[in-house]
Amino acid sequence: MTRTDDAELARLFRAAMAGDEGAYAVFLERVARHVRGFCRRRIVHAGVEPEDVVQETLLAIHLKRHTWRQDEAVMPWVYAIARFKLIDAFRRRGRHVEVDIDDFAETLAEPEKEASLARDIDRALGGLATVQRNVVASISVEGATIGETAHALGMTESAVRVALHRGLKAIARRFVQD
Repeated sequence: MTRTDDAELARLFRAAMAGDEGAYAVFLERVARHVRGFCRRRIVHAGVEPEDVVQETLLAIHLKRHTWRQDEAVMPWVYAIARFKLIDAFRRRGRHVEVDIDDFAETLAEPEKEASLARDIDRALGGLATVQRNVVASISVEGATIGETAHALGMTESAVRVALHRGLKAIARRFVQD
């Protein structure tokens, strides 16, 4: 994958996030090819179907599309999701599988970026009310579902949705002013 390819995929994904369904279809088709190859190279034992992992990855991309930073390359983000879905598939299969880190080392975040990301998250969540902070952290940072968050925090799903919406809106307002 070249930087030009990644730039084109990022352009398509930005257009898709802005509502261009055609761009989204092209993006998903091209990403599926890359993820399919990624999975086929790593699945050498029976019991895990590459196509199942591809479909789970595409679904996760759709559900977590808001977590992609639009000013960064898209494929490292996609490959990270694919790697987690592949690991989940191996776990469900029930065997211990080792994955060579060299295959995806270029997609791992650098330590300083992780520290910077943690500071950015703390800064974003810092000004929120406690309930909003807990809900936004649970869903947007930890990846929990609305139902899981509602159960963990002793709230209704509707209350979680309202708190999430208000929390994200407050974060957006604060960062637009910065």
